[in-house]
Amino acid sequence: MSSTQKDQHGARSQRSQEADKPHRRKREKTYTCDKCGKDFIGKPKLKRHQVIHTGERPFSCDLCGKSFSWKESLKHHQLIHSGVKPYSCDQCGRAFTCSSSLQRHLVTHSGIKAYSCDICGKNFSHIGDRNIHLRIHTGHGVYCCEQCGKHFAKHTHLQRHMFTHTEERPYKCDQCEKTFKAPHCLREHQQIHTRKRLSKRSYCEVPS
Repeated sequence: MSSTQKDQHGARSQRSQEADKPHRRKREKTYTCDKCGKDFIGKPKLKRHQVIHTGERPFSCDLCGKSFSWKESLKHHQLIHSGVKPYSCDQCGRAFTCSSSLQRHLVTHSGIKAYSCDICGKNFSHIGDRNIHLRIHTGHGVYCCEQCGKHFAKHTHLQRHMFTHTEERPYKCDQCEKTFKAPHCLREHQQIHTRKRLSKRSYCEVPS
């Protein structure tokens, strides 16, 4: 092999080795939130996050007036008004507007509660629920019942609690006519009928 051929062969080998090396991604700049210290890759992600601290909710629903920090959250909310719930749980029949909500719900059937409160030891299936619960201990962002003084981490929990102070039962089951104080109690009850239908369907589908 001539010296020229050796040089060409060496150049090809070097290029081949360079091609075999793992691709080194250019390091992206990180941006830190000055409120909570959380880091983000890219300024747009930081700006999106900072809305949590400012409390801005520029996107509002035309049907109910509920407002949101992000446009995609509004779009997701509007599915509730459409009544379309294409994702259903095969264990209890409860239906959801999106796949992520169904996946979150399925954890409740697993019985796994991997997140615990360091203060009182209460366990939760989701880290978000644990973090919301912590508000009770810190006193930040809690909602208080004006009638009994009980505190709640979420406004929806306070709303549910308020039904305990009334004797009215305006929510009726359309299958057995049993009545309830609150809509969530009715929904929980209706799952009994749904499970019965699913159980009956499964029994009928078993080959003889």
